[in-house]
Amino acid sequence: MDPMLDFDATFRARLTALLAQIYPDHPADELGQQITDAFWPEGSSHRKRGRTPGNRQWSERDALVITYGNSIIDGQHKPLDLLRDFLHREMAGVVNGVHILPFFPYTSDDGFAVTDYRAVNPVLGDWADISRIGSEFLLMSDLVLNHVSSQSTWFNDYLQGHAPYDQFFFEASPEDDLSDVVRPRTQPLLREVETSRGIRHVWCTFSHDQIDLDFRNPEVLLEFLRVMRLHIDNGVRILRLDAVAFIWKEVGTRSIHMAQTHAIVRLMRLLADFATEPLILLTETNVPNAENLSYFGNRNEAHAVYNFSLPPLVLHAMMSGRADKLIRWQGAMPPAQLGCAYLNFTASHDGIGMRPAEGILSPEDAAQVIETVRDFGGRVSMRALPGGGESPYELNITWFEAMKGTFAGEDDHQIARFLASQTLVMALEGIPAFYIHSLLATPNDHEGVEKSGHNRAINRHRWDYGVLQERLADPATNQHVVLEEMKRRIDIRRRQRAFHPNATQFTLQLDKRIFGLWRQSLDRDQSIFALHNVSSDAFDIDPYAINLIEGEDWVDLITGESIDPTDASIAFAPYQCRWITNRA
Repeated sequence: MDPMLDFDATFRARLTALLAQIYPDHPADELGQQITDAFWPEGSSHRKRGRTPGNRQWSERDALVITYGNSIIDGQHKPLDLLRDFLHREMAGVVNGVHILPFFPYTSDDGFAVTDYRAVNPVLGDWADISRIGSEFLLMSDLVLNHVSSQSTWFNDYLQGHAPYDQFFFEASPEDDLSDVVRPRTQPLLREVETSRGIRHVWCTFSHDQIDLDFRNPEVLLEFLRVMRLHIDNGVRILRLDAVAFIWKEVGTRSIHMAQTHAIVRLMRLLADFATEPLILLTETNVPNAENLSYFGNRNEAHAVYNFSLPPLVLHAMMSGRADKLIRWQGAMPPAQLGCAYLNFTASHDGIGMRPAEGILSPEDAAQVIETVRDFGGRVSMRALPGGGESPYELNITWFEAMKGTFAGEDDHQIARFLASQTLVMALEGIPAFYIHSLLATPNDHEGVEKSGHNRAINRHRWDYGVLQERLADPATNQHVVLEEMKRRIDIRRRQRAFHPNATQFTLQLDKRIFGLWRQSLDRDQSIFALHNVSSDAFDIDPYAINLIEGEDWVDLITGESIDPTDASIAFAPYQCRWITNRA
């Protein structure tokens, strides 16, 4: 048999099986061809044999910067040009990837209420600017799947009854039982709108300016596959599936993590794995840990998932001075499956989600964290609970400001505490990602909150590039100290094979003030004992506690200090981190 025919038959068989789960009432052959034409508009010659499952799509040399297209401005140049200049000037050779948050025209939520998926916001630049960055860095973009702006062309056509958009949005009735719906916000779920067909009530998971799409209509999926192709053709190699957990809704259910949702992610994974271009799918599901991990599927859904439980647990460890909750959680975390990886982070454009800490932090622990964040100038955003009531959804504060003290109050260890929090994230199994405002030690933007009326603006500051350059050039500023040391540690990390995202990892049980990991390279030639003091205490540990083998030359990668296994102790200063390896 012609191998290409066999290849095509394999692809179509898998696609047909998925369509039977998602759209059982639609002819699978016809819809399968429409999907193929949407993702490969020039024909099947753009497909190749599916990838052999493995961990070669990433390595220890990968790290990402998370940023808005206009996190850096100067009032003269295109923000995307300034971002590119910053990446080359400050991050080249250290960080090889960049996640540019939604760069489309929008009406609210700093880009996540999209009006036109096929255009770049002209305030930022154009597709040529995106493509240029994509040719120089590993580029991640957002596929905002769940909703569009209430002022988008799609929704305007829906209101006027124009096909196909008259069937693009999810409608419900105020009389429906929606009490079980899982909510990330507190405003009413349904919005009343006047259409050419009369009054309708549209579903709004996030805000009344963000109208939920109806993926029960396959035309919605087809349109997003065309958008995916546009991103890929402009250099995007990581697609972040924004709010993907909510895309399939059914009245009378929780309308989150539906079986059809997982099947749609599997369909996108199938297309990605049969594409010519190397493409990674990352799911964004800010939910409790077990629910988040479900998006790996059986190695057939997301290539990568955000490690959403990590930020609130690291925050608790740094504020409490003890790592016991973090250690217990990490010790029970499964290694990523073959061909999958975690994306590790502490801060992003959103707040620090509290739902992923449910069942891990006690209510008392969570309450202490929340109170301390408020003491440090942060805000708390709430969500509506099924059946009524509210609960903390996320904490809004810059990560650098969150590190200004402990449960006991502010102290003089802010920079050391901040660096320790980032260093332990670098050591974990997975790919590290750093929000630009963490790298730049950005303070809380209270003025931004007052102007916008939104808590999340506290962590979405826009730096004037001239001011930023002055601060980065001044050795006395937090910006200079933090960025230079972060770059040094990221550069150390990227040179260690034991920090491959899928290298072996064991969680060490040591002093509760130490978050410790043992990492071993895939070829078993390098070991690293990554030890992180999360407290303001100075103390010693016994080298035998970490089983350093005598006869090996051990060195702390961070300080350059030689470590002798026969010494009586290894000293730790407050918030000191040590990466002790036998292959420097």
